[in-house]
Amino acid sequence: MSSSPRIRAPVFLGVDVGTGSARAGLFDKDGKLLGSSSSPIQIWKDGDCVEQSSTDIWLAICTAVRAACSLANVSGEEVEGLGFAATCSLVAIDAEGEPVSVSWSNDSRRNVIVWMDHRAVNQAERINSSNSPVLQYCGGAVSPEMQPPKLLWVKENLSESWSMAFRWMDLSDWLSYRATGDDTRSLCTTVCKWTYLGHAHLQQVNEKDSRRMQACGWDDDFWEEIGLGDLVDGHHSKIGGSVAFPGHALGSGLTPEAAKDLDLRVGTPVGTSLIDAHAGGVGVMESNSETTEADEEALCRRLVLVCGTSTCHMSVSRNKLLIPGVWGPFWSAMIPEYWLTEGGQSATGALLDHIIENHVASPHLANRAAAKRVSIFQLLNEILEHMKQDSGSLILASLTHDMHVLPDFHGNRSPIADPKSKGIVCGLTLDSSEKQLALLYLATVQGIAYGTRHIVEHCNAHGHKIDTILACGGLAKNPLFIQEHADISGCPIILPRENESVLLGAAIIGAVASKKYDTIRSAMKSMNASGQVVYPSKDKKVKKYHDVKYRIFRELYEQQLTHRSLMAEALAK
Repeated sequence: MSSSPRIRAPVFLGVDVGTGSARAGLFDKDGKLLGSSSSPIQIWKDGDCVEQSSTDIWLAICTAVRAACSLANVSGEEVEGLGFAATCSLVAIDAEGEPVSVSWSNDSRRNVIVWMDHRAVNQAERINSSNSPVLQYCGGAVSPEMQPPKLLWVKENLSESWSMAFRWMDLSDWLSYRATGDDTRSLCTTVCKWTYLGHAHLQQVNEKDSRRMQACGWDDDFWEEIGLGDLVDGHHSKIGGSVAFPGHALGSGLTPEAAKDLDLRVGTPVGTSLIDAHAGGVGVMESNSETTEADEEALCRRLVLVCGTSTCHMSVSRNKLLIPGVWGPFWSAMIPEYWLTEGGQSATGALLDHIIENHVASPHLANRAAAKRVSIFQLLNEILEHMKQDSGSLILASLTHDMHVLPDFHGNRSPIADPKSKGIVCGLTLDSSEKQLALLYLATVQGIAYGTRHIVEHCNAHGHKIDTILACGGLAKNPLFIQEHADISGCPIILPRENESVLLGAAIIGAVASKKYDTIRSAMKSMNASGQVVYPSKDKKVKKYHDVKYRIFRELYEQQLTHRSLMAEALAK
């Protein structure tokens, strides 16, 4: 008897390029992770300049995809759709698709300005002085982490590179272009990071027919006014002559060259990409399946907390809500037909790493964690629990009653939108023990959580009604980080069934591109699923304690402004 061929349910591949690695994950139609893998990527840091190589990133992706398929026991022929997500970094390529340097070093490999790069602070200030109408759709001011300031910096400082560059692309758009040869840009990237006005396409909301749309949302007067009028030439070909909703099927799918690199089938559908944080939103936002509210109303009461190297805070609404200091509103940038509000903190995971790694007790602590085969965060959490017991305190959070942290070590993205803001640590002593490091770690976690509370309160004061948080990303795996956020924000926090929410979000846009799902929303409802729910403490003492510390947190920034003014006066001629 001949054996029947193996019949497999649909498998979708998500690729996520973060700050330090490229990751790939395979999911079934219910959003269950079948296997994943990661591969490191190179990064160059020199002061405010942070750069990467698109060539290196692509090679890391190929390694991660092949390994993930092997671990999941899935052949390339079985993958029915592919989606990319990536940091909002800026890629420069020439007419042949080869890298163009964006570095003082003139190293052609270094053709990516990483999202966290702050070289363009002065350019951002000059752009914001233009008072262009487009600025109201990014909280009233562009950030140096957005693309227009970075483009202006390159034009003013690297004239040869500026003349050589044929395409300027967000990293996730470059990935889909590298995979398909289709230069259609995503509404997610262009609207969120390039000042593209997505609501110019309000009449083109039919996802079933979301063909490539001519880019009509560029404000040419804005580009002319800030000194980048040459990017308007050729129907905006250098920055995007056509756009599409996330999940739109690009070109004819994977090109033969890309399919060979990835060991996938030629023609595998590829969806229009997402920024990594926004992919996280797509991967978790429908996870709250127990809600009894009207579906649309419930969706608009949720905040997605994507917490990794940085943290993004994303909420959607049916109406346009203009919120000072918070990015957006961005129409259809994450979920088609919804306005997206995006807050953020530029350093969270990166800040915790910085705090720990620069402490004198860190090497010994790292060795102990390695010996116990636990993460350094888990070991610090254990130390804090022992300190709580030794002190006789009923509230772990109160261990930091005389230590306060303003976490603006890389500026304030939201809601103050002050890239010049600096971090503050109040309450240091000569103690250099592991216990002192544990306290500093806890105070930093709390400072980050107070920043989230500030963003939530600010958004709710301007029309949102956020009462539930859905968290994903690396820091969401840390129970102390999540419990402090729940206690400080007062919101229950829903964790997803699958930890790899960004990969799932990327896979969802691949599933939509494959036509297995008609819309992003229908794919989210089928593939999102909730896991643990973490509730705020019911202890009134916990709330009172955090209310007082939050007041101090807010005062630390006000004091910084006073100090800044005093020093400026002292240095004035």
